[in-house]
Amino acid sequence: MTTNEELQKDVQEALRWEPLLRDAEIGVTAKDGIVTLSGTVDSYAKKMEAENAAKKVAGVKVVVEQIEVKTFSALNHRDDHDLANEVLNACKWHWEIPEDKIRVKVENGWITLEGEVQWNYQKEDTAKFIGQLAGIRGVSNKITIKSESLDRIEKIAIESALARNWSIKEKDIHVHVAHNKVILTGTVGSWYEKDEAGRQAWKAPGVEIVDNDIVVEYEHSIAD
Repeated sequence: MTTNEELQKDVQEALRWEPLLRDAEIGVTAKDGIVTLSGTVDSYAKKMEAENAAKKVAGVKVVVEQIEVKTFSALNHRDDHDLANEVLNACKWHWEIPEDKIRVKVENGWITLEGEVQWNYQKEDTAKFIGQLAGIRGVSNKITIKSESLDRIEKIAIESALARNWSIKEKDIHVHVAHNKVILTGTVGSWYEKDEAGRQAWKAPGVEIVDNDIVVEYEHSIAD
């Protein structure tokens, strides 16, 4: 049984444990598994690090992320056109990013990514890599997945991947396949398990959409 106060403390300690966040002033509140993060950080990378760290804490059901990015880098005052060129040049040095498939838009330091890639990991890696550049206030990832595989998505292969994954303790996950879409339902005991199930589903050839409708359930009590 986890109380609101215990969950709040666990998330605070998880944030302090991350080297990137040790000097960050991030507020944490917790109620019935819903964790709210607030405050100000000086980079988009820290904002995402805080959200990811909170998601991994046992007992966290939902993360409400209200952290603001206020950069103090000279890049923050650079012309958006120059910043867009820097993003494109950075992509050329990242071998996993298909630069010819990605379009970049910059407005007031906020990056919008568009285009098509074959695999979801390419979409996620592109946003993560760009989000670490200095002077960026945020990233909107609108890249879509367009698989080049003509193979039929194998439901049993996804179910097997979930069953052998040691980090997914709860096996009450159901896989549904409709054309190039995978729908995941069921319950797990942590947000991390839900995310991991989604990552495994994305690895199947031919997948273009994953609807992760898995519910996170855990025991929770409120202290008197």
